[in-house]
Amino acid sequence: MNITAGGPLESESGEALAVPVFEDRTWGPGADWAAEQLGGRLDEYLDEQDFSGKAGEVVAVPTGGRLEFHTLFLVGLGSDVDLEALRKAAGWLGRKAAKTVDVATTLHQVDLDGAAGAVVEGFLLGQYRFDTYKSEPKLAKTEMLRFVGDGAGDAVDASGPAQVVADAVYLTRDLINEPANAKAPAVLADRAREIGRSVGVAVKVLGPDEILAERLGGLAGVSLGAHNPARLVEFSYEPADPKAFVALVGKGVVFDSGGLSLKTGEGMETMKTDMAGAAAVFGAIQAIAALRIPVKVIGITPLTENMPGGGAMRPGDVIRPRNGKTVEVLNTDAEGRLVLADGLSLAGEAEPDLIVDVATLTGACKVALGEKIGGLWANDDEAAEQVLAAAARAGERFWRMPLPEDYRKNIDSDIADMKNIGARWGGAINAALFLKEFVADGVPWVHLDIAGPGRWSNDEHYQSKGGSGFGMRTLVALVEDFAS
Repeated sequence: MNITAGGPLESESGEALAVPVFEDRTWGPGADWAAEQLGGRLDEYLDEQDFSGKAGEVVAVPTGGRLEFHTLFLVGLGSDVDLEALRKAAGWLGRKAAKTVDVATTLHQVDLDGAAGAVVEGFLLGQYRFDTYKSEPKLAKTEMLRFVGDGAGDAVDASGPAQVVADAVYLTRDLINEPANAKAPAVLADRAREIGRSVGVAVKVLGPDEILAERLGGLAGVSLGAHNPARLVEFSYEPADPKAFVALVGKGVVFDSGGLSLKTGEGMETMKTDMAGAAAVFGAIQAIAALRIPVKVIGITPLTENMPGGGAMRPGDVIRPRNGKTVEVLNTDAEGRLVLADGLSLAGEAEPDLIVDVATLTGACKVALGEKIGGLWANDDEAAEQVLAAAARAGERFWRMPLPEDYRKNIDSDIADMKNIGARWGGAINAALFLKEFVADGVPWVHLDIAGPGRWSNDEHYQSKGGSGFGMRTLVALVEDFAS
């Protein structure tokens, strides 16, 4: 899609014009002019459509030749407008205008720092579709989003980073939405190499033999029942004179059957999305490198299937991840923490300023926080606040959860250093405490559990049903914050 700048609103024409409206039909920039051109007929039409300017409302108004635009889109922003509200409104517009080739807008004139970027990001993400396997895909037809009126040229310039981020979200969503038979670990490793070549990032891939040689016992154990061999991908982005060093670790279980602790049929239906954490790291690395953010970043993604093959890991088996601590595996469906154990160990060895892992890790987190809020655990208060601030700027909601030391006994094992599950209650906390065992002493660490928002249940504003890409924009915003 081309993002361009037009001239003064009064001199523009085209297929559609989109303007902002606040609560109680308070006209925003450009809407006052459009309303004046349409006259009293507009209020009558909006009464019929029950449009008042509430957040999430978008109405298409036929102009009847009174404007030099065929259609006027009125975009409701509500009364309490921030960047996320504007981003969501632009997402709703992107959906509503999906069949419109040329959309002109004054939404960038809403009085918020970063308005143009929020508009572009929301609009582009709102038009996302995963139609790869449809015989008759219904793709969005919009070819041009045109800023018009005051500040149009500056808006185009300011929106460049948002286009990069939106493109990376597309990548992340595509990876999640691909069926498991199209994204075996080796396939994703090849995709990682493509990303590396496209943005100038070094990519190291470990195959089965190297995984064993590097003592990655968690990844090796989970992969034992799978026909498709595991991979571990490590991205390395090293700009000149970096301001900081951040390690990102993403869970990459490309399909989770539960292993011998087999899930129900219904429970497996969406398990192609269990690599959403790894996908978020793939997308974040692409965006960070494309934006040339002056922060060194490594991205580590253990990639495997969790299957109940004849050689599969059994309940009661003991494995030894990278840092040497032993784990009694009592439930093979608690596998994500096992592959992350290796990823976190490797990340800690690199001695970064911060490690952030992201994973669709526990149903317990989804029970606690629902489908639209991720859980956050941290061993460092400052690091937790920094990630929460980045998430708020990105428009992704996380809630900090406790990491109580007295709960550590929940994962004590009779025969090993720990077991991979605890009591039924506090399951997401038990998982976070397990991961903490594999974080190097003295290294700040934040764990993001995206089991709920990693997959969106319905089309909504700039989110689409299916893989959401949740967490990716937070990672990019976090690295941007380190640069400043």
